[in-house]
Amino acid sequence: MSTRIDLTASDGTTAALSTHGAEPVSWRVGGHEYLWSGDPEHWNRHAPWLFPVVGASAGGHVTVGSARYPMGQHGFARDLPFAVVAQSADAVTLRLTDGPETRAHYPFAFQLDIAARVRPAGLDLDVSVTNTGDVPLPYAIGFHPAFPWPFAGGSRARDGGYAVEFEQAERPFAPQVGPGGLLLRDEQPIPMTGATLPLDPAIFTEAFVIRNARSRRMRFAGPDRTIRMDMADFPHLAIWTKPTAPFLSLECWTGHADWADFSGDLTERDAQRRLDPDAAAHHGVRLTLES
Repeated sequence: MSTRIDLTASDGTTAALSTHGAEPVSWRVGGHEYLWSGDPEHWNRHAPWLFPVVGASAGGHVTVGSARYPMGQHGFARDLPFAVVAQSADAVTLRLTDGPETRAHYPFAFQLDIAARVRPAGLDLDVSVTNTGDVPLPYAIGFHPAFPWPFAGGSRARDGGYAVEFEQAERPFAPQVGPGGLLLRDEQPIPMTGATLPLDPAIFTEAFVIRNARSRRMRFAGPDRTIRMDMADFPHLAIWTKPTAPFLSLECWTGHADWADFSGDLTERDAQRRLDPDAAAHHGVRLTLES
């Protein structure tokens, strides 16, 4: 059973997280909601965490040594209960550790902490991955928030006044996404102008995956307000929606889906991190509403 944890900042900004997946489910500034509602007609999530893999795994499994383990899209953390380890009026820390349910898919010892703090017009999220075992830990972590589109007047139409603005100009090509969500070596163009992606639902037949991005900040710019997303140690970015869905997802990842031709060990998966025993890695996301 999941529990909703509500947080409040000094200016009245609020946020809420669910113990189910440690998922942020609300972020309200000035009485307005800036996280996607989770309407199941379009997408039944709000802002899930992706762990211990990001994206699809070839064959629906990962290989560790001589054994295969079933692994669903984006891993399992988003569907498991987290424990509350610290809580105050404006902050909470949630924790997932390995156990029989995780080891059926991922035979490693780990601790995953998600710490959230709401602040005036913002929400800070800090992630810690700790290897509590005695062998190297192969992992990937990702954040997959969605935001209402439109959120500040205008519309989703090409001339509706919305764009994604990157910190730096990015290479305007992305891998094509093949059957089952696996990445293909062929590329698709991203219709960017410099560091700006003008938004139009018609351009989204699949996600735009920007591998090894230069930017550490994305801005979802509307006609009179902007959602700014700053990211620490997330080298891969993605932009995704469905053509008829009133949301836009800005994603940041340490890893990504398997290439369609991959058949190796999880430790060899492209972009998968390796964490030594007793070591910890830290990643962060900072959401700010700018007006």
